Amino acid sequence: MKKAFVLVMAMVMAVMIAAGCGGSGGQKKAEKAPEFLRVGTELASEPFVFQKAGSKEFIGFDMDLIRAIGHQLNMKVEIQNMKFDALIPALSAGNIDVAITGMTITPDRQKAIDMSDPYYVTGLVVVVNKDNNTVKSVKDLDNKGIAVQIGTTSADRAAKVPGAKVKKFNTNAEVFLELKNKGVEAVIIDKPLAEYYLAQGGGKDTAKIVGDLMDAESYGISLKKGSPLTTKINRALLDLKNNGAYDKIYTKWFGEAKK
Repeated sequence: MKKAFVLVMAMVMAVMIAAGCGGSGGQKKAEKAPEFLRVGTELASEPFVFQKAGSKEFIGFDMDLIRAIGHQLNMKVEIQNMKFDALIPALSAGNIDVAITGMTITPDRQKAIDMSDPYYVTGLVVVVNKDNNTVKSVKDLDNKGIAVQIGTTSADRAAKVPGAKVKKFNTNAEVFLELKNKGVEAVIIDKPLAEYYLAQGGGKDTAKIVGDLMDAESYGISLKKGSPLTTKINRALLDLKNNGAYDKIYTKWFGEAKK
């Protein structure tokens, strides 16, 4: 009887161990499921990030790109809107994993956060009302009113104009509205944002770009300093460029593949 009892107990223990192993295996399988990539962005940066009237969907070049990167990393992308100047603090606090919203790679930002390899190269331009024939370049903006978005390289550039009366706003829409209402003589802004405004944002008949491209700059995806995701994001971005997916996204929003 004792031998039989011992044998039965041994069998029970074997079943329990097997069940435990099965549970461990199931746990490992769950760990392979897509993780969440918490993305912070700022709306009103067309054509990079915006929403169509009546829709809550985040669309634009940046949104297509980060979703493609998420797919490459087998991660589900969760996007939340916040003010531009709240993005870096949110990264540092760990409230979001990445930020993407046409953010320029700068030495100062790289001291505080990680930034990916460049995904878009652009520069700054001056926009004035169509009836303004006095301002032909940034050199003509001394002592004049300039509208910019707060926390951007446009604001940094405007601050360098001698005697300029710089007005800072939370969104690009407010910046262009100030120009349209002639509260300032000019706007300094990223070229693609200016072109999109002129083409589709209602400024075609009222505003124009003057002068040459200023301060060539590159956009990068922002991450918390030391984030293990930085290397993975860069690899995914390179893969998208190599497999043609990046060019398809670029063509969708800008009309031709990036050279």
